[in-house]
Amino acid sequence: MTTTGADPTTGPAAPAYTEHSLDALRHSGDELADATVAELFARGEMGEFNTLMRWFSTAGQELPEGLPDVARDYLEATAMPPSWVDWGEMEKARLFFIDNNVHVSTALSFASMPACYVVPHVAKLLSATHSLEYPSRRMAETGQFTVFLMQPNAFEAGSRFIPAAQKVRLLHASIRYHLRQENRWDVAGLGVPICQEDMIGGQMMFSIQVLDALHRLGIHFSNEGADAYFYAWRVVGAMLGISLDHMPKDLDEARLFSDLYMSRHMGPSEEGVRLTRQLIDLYEEVVPGTVFDPVVPAMIRYLVGDTAADWLDVPRSAVWDSAIRTAPALLGILETLEDRSPFAAWALDRLGHYTSVFELSTLTRGRVMQYAIPEHLKNDYGVTSAKPRLDRWTPPPLTPDLA
Repeated sequence: MTTTGADPTTGPAAPAYTEHSLDALRHSGDELADATVAELFARGEMGEFNTLMRWFSTAGQELPEGLPDVARDYLEATAMPPSWVDWGEMEKARLFFIDNNVHVSTALSFASMPACYVVPHVAKLLSATHSLEYPSRRMAETGQFTVFLMQPNAFEAGSRFIPAAQKVRLLHASIRYHLRQENRWDVAGLGVPICQEDMIGGQMMFSIQVLDALHRLGIHFSNEGADAYFYAWRVVGAMLGISLDHMPKDLDEARLFSDLYMSRHMGPSEEGVRLTRQLIDLYEEVVPGTVFDPVVPAMIRYLVGDTAADWLDVPRSAVWDSAIRTAPALLGILETLEDRSPFAAWALDRLGHYTSVFELSTLTRGRVMQYAIPEHLKNDYGVTSAKPRLDRWTPPPLTPDLA
């Protein structure tokens, strides 16, 4: 697919999501990125491409000399955001992120990532594609990608977001290539690895499930802010190769898709348990000392619920699991101070900014993540089965079978 086209919000209504329609999405990947990656491997040019891409990191930068023609064509075709982008809505999304940056980081870390791990085939894919010796890489890449997206110049010359999106799209295509070429995608009925259904599912984990986590933490924000934040991830989805014909257009459609996707696929897995343990260990290292280490699993359990937490083998703590439930009240006090005092608002925004910077610098170890395209997968891979807040955003209640 390309990243241009008519404004999708004015097109025909998307069909209701059903088991049958999601089954069909399991057999589609990303035609443009898949063809690019296949030709790079066929010509033996992937190593050269990765080397040259280390020098290509900002939008508008001249492409390196010696870049394979197929890669140059791909980068030129995907160098612009979709023509239908509403830049006013994107600015609202950026302000939403600035106002809630530390909360969004918390939601991404302790809700979105575990939500990925509770989908067994996604957990297995993640286990295959990021180093067990560097478990912070996935979180570092996600955090950096989000920060790049929410910069004022994210879609202008000199920004880092567009090149990052171009590389991530090829990264996904390379994983599809390896698994199919090596006949290592042996899950009956799951179709193409990192298919359209899974890409939309990932988009939901980083958008509507983040909003759900913020709500559970007691963070107040408006319907307008929620809509804008989801809109930004809709733009991201288009740039990462998700079909506009099937992508949810708004939060209502996103809710339908997310609930059906999770009910279809969520469950326990060894890989999910291992990835969750790595996540907990990583953030326990970030938390000073050891006294507050139990806060990390308690926060995960609070945000994802007991059923998913038990599948992921998240440790229980009677004391901390109860204590973490006071977080919404404490955050509510801080938000009241922010609403009533411009100085408090400024101070808390600064604190949130520096907290996010510290967290990201810890995860990246001071480096810029390169999103290199893997030339091989791990050998042991295997798959077997902003204000005013008068209109505060509130998610609908869970249906009984998803509670």
